[in-house]
Amino acid sequence: MSKTESGELLVASSPHLWAGVSTGRIMRDVLIALAPAALGAVCFFGWRAAAVIALSMGTAALTEWGCARLMGKPSTLADGSALVTGLLLALTLPPASPFWLPVLGAAFAIAVVKVAFGGLGHNFVNPALAARAFLLAAFPAAMTTWTSPFDAVTTATPLAVLPNPFAREVLAGDLPSYTDLLLGTVGGSLGETSAVLLLLGAAYLLVKQIIDWRIPAGFLATLALFAWVFGGTGGLFTGDPLYHLLAGGAILGAFFMATDYVTAPITARGRWIFAVGCGLITALIRLYGGYPEGVLFAILLMNVVSPLIDRFLVPAPFGGVKGRA
Repeated sequence: MSKTESGELLVASSPHLWAGVSTGRIMRDVLIALAPAALGAVCFFGWRAAAVIALSMGTAALTEWGCARLMGKPSTLADGSALVTGLLLALTLPPASPFWLPVLGAAFAIAVVKVAFGGLGHNFVNPALAARAFLLAAFPAAMTTWTSPFDAVTTATPLAVLPNPFAREVLAGDLPSYTDLLLGTVGGSLGETSAVLLLLGAAYLLVKQIIDWRIPAGFLATLALFAWVFGGTGGLFTGDPLYHLLAGGAILGAFFMATDYVTAPITARGRWIFAVGCGLITALIRLYGGYPEGVLFAILLMNVVSPLIDRFLVPAPFGGVKGRA
């Protein structure tokens, strides 16, 4: 038997382990951790950012409630997972997104990626990232139109003007400074511009022990290493690893997306492998791929590989025999 927060006893099969933390409490902590980035987005990009965030979160909650009603199941809105998915999706969208974009994306994330596979705990990829991939494939123009903070002038993202070692050239435009990347005065998705605000939320999650430090550490360290070795135009070991860490969605992805309990491996060794894979794929796409950013595809690909990692690394139960692969 296990005990819920309300004191009710639940009878279930072994093993019985009560960590003292409910799903609802975890989701509330994630929302608190994302609050600085969300408030920063509203400050940088104005009322439109607030509207995109509200539409995404509201649609996600409404879709989850509606799906539960259609299937005759109890509503799961109280656990807060739909709100987290909606907020994460909103933070990956461009500031100038048309209002139908977060609505369509949030509905897709909940109905297709989450509910269709059995609900919370059964989705095989991160719903917010899967929805962003869907929107990027279906509406590439809307998903790649960026504006600069405060003045809403169309601009390029920092990664779009970073030197490409494969092409040996720099796209038109000046690179923002480290200060710009830290404070958020650069173009980009709503929640990825300010590294300081994201790191503030990440520190909260680490202190509360909501996420495992291995995944962001392995992810970012691998990305930094490959960016340093192969990311420069002057030969090996001439890249700028710090710029690759601060620019784009590396911090948002490493701390808030890759650490998803459902789609990441469950063992410590498995999480190291998962994290290194995310960092490596991100670096390869950024340095040699057709997209300036690779975090989205890296995490989704490793989500798919995650069950295979667990298959080889999860130990056999006590008294059991581990099957052959």
